[in-house]
Amino acid sequence: MSSFLIAGNWKMNTGPKEAAELAAGIRDGLSGTPASTKVVVCPPFLSVAAAVRELSTAPVDIGVQNLHFEESGAFTGEVSTDMVKEAGCSYAILGHSERREYFGETDELVAKKVKKTIDAGLNAILCVGEKLEERKSGSHEMVVEKQFTAVANHLKESDLDRLTIAYEPVWAIGTGETATPTQAQEVHAFIRGLLKSAFPNADAKSVHILYGGSMKPANAQELLSQPDVDGGLIGGASLKAASFCELVEIAETVAA
Repeated sequence: MSSFLIAGNWKMNTGPKEAAELAAGIRDGLSGTPASTKVVVCPPFLSVAAAVRELSTAPVDIGVQNLHFEESGAFTGEVSTDMVKEAGCSYAILGHSERREYFGETDELVAKKVKKTIDAGLNAILCVGEKLEERKSGSHEMVVEKQFTAVANHLKESDLDRLTIAYEPVWAIGTGETATPTQAQEVHAFIRGLLKSAFPNADAKSVHILYGGSMKPANAQELLSQPDVDGGLIGGASLKAASFCELVEIAETVAA
């Protein structure tokens, strides 16, 4: 696999015009950067076309922030895997804590979406992670295992080629808080162990496990230096081309 994967989740930010400007800034900012780090950006649906256009000559993949598990039909407001592929995307973020919290997505629903995404030839970024009260009570590993197992039960070993896992301590998203490198490494190593247990004949190291709790240039080097942190799912820092490109540069430095 690539040394690191840096994925930007633009969330409900950037209309087509602003997305085009941000994508162009990322394209230009990465023009002199070595390409050992895989880079993905995930704009809102309406801004995907603008990002695809601006990044067509850059070593950057495009993803969406959600999709549906059915091929087509009466599912108002949803998009299918075929639509996502036709739009020029190759990744999908699934099970983000905001989808679980605000839109009621269950572990089983997320599992169906991940399975459909991989079966369609797309790459799934599965998000798992605990809330603050679950961290304080010491049940964070149980929460992560439950979320992971619901998905793993639907997958076969060959599906791991298209699976990325993002650990997002929910208490550190958009709060300015960050898990310490030690906390991040402990959970990432736990997830790696879950992969080994669920898929004993596969190479668990081949699956990128990203840190998704407020990674930014100021803390990226220490986080990316942990043995089981394979990159980041970036929120706020992905909305400025300079900071996002700096994260990619830091990943390149750590990899070297």
